[in-house]
Amino acid sequence: MSDFPGVLRVGDLEVAVSVSERRKSVRLTVERDASITAVVPSQVSRTELTKVVEAKRSWLYGKVAEKRDLGEAPPDREFVSGEGFLYLGRSYRLRVVDSGDVRLIRGRLELARGGGAKELVGWYRRVGHPWLTRRVQPWVTRIGVEPSGLRVRPLGYRWGSCSRDGQVNIHWATMQLPPTLIDYVLVHELAHLHRADHGAEFWRIVEHALPGHEDYRERLRRTGHDLWLPEEGR
Repeated sequence: MSDFPGVLRVGDLEVAVSVSERRKSVRLTVERDASITAVVPSQVSRTELTKVVEAKRSWLYGKVAEKRDLGEAPPDREFVSGEGFLYLGRSYRLRVVDSGDVRLIRGRLELARGGGAKELVGWYRRVGHPWLTRRVQPWVTRIGVEPSGLRVRPLGYRWGSCSRDGQVNIHWATMQLPPTLIDYVLVHELAHLHRADHGAEFWRIVEHALPGHEDYRERLRRTGHDLWLPEEGR
């Protein structure tokens, strides 16, 4: 019998694993939403599957890059007054000031002189946590799950992830999206607390919570290409 959990982590790769008595070898798939799934024979161990994933690492990165919703990062922003940065779907102009923490005030996003990507990513994470914590509550009730916590952090080219203990992780870059698309990201991750894979039952849960989810998914795919995603913030 396989000795790994439903989700296997190998470095920065997260693989949703299911066991099939009919499989004779490991099948790795990069889904349309850039998540990675593995169907394995019952006798495959965690160590053996880890070796398979490591051997396929370059291929997996390539496929994820092709399908990721966040898309190729657009040209990097300049940290000068007048540059635009998205927050909750609206663009705010940057205002460089002499000192102080990043803050949104009177319709301008203030950044201390000499600051850059690190400070702005930190701001998205800082404001994102309380906003997302409030926003997720109605969906928690609707889907009928009990997440153990919510974190806002870099997640490479994934919008979100969840762990076996119920921890939900959301990419800080989601705070650039319109709230309705953030809702889709939240629903997607909460649904994984019921189903780790992307099978028919998983999508049934998503659709029940958010009717017309395919439209949201397509809008997310298109919108992701416009987001700011610096190398150090992935």
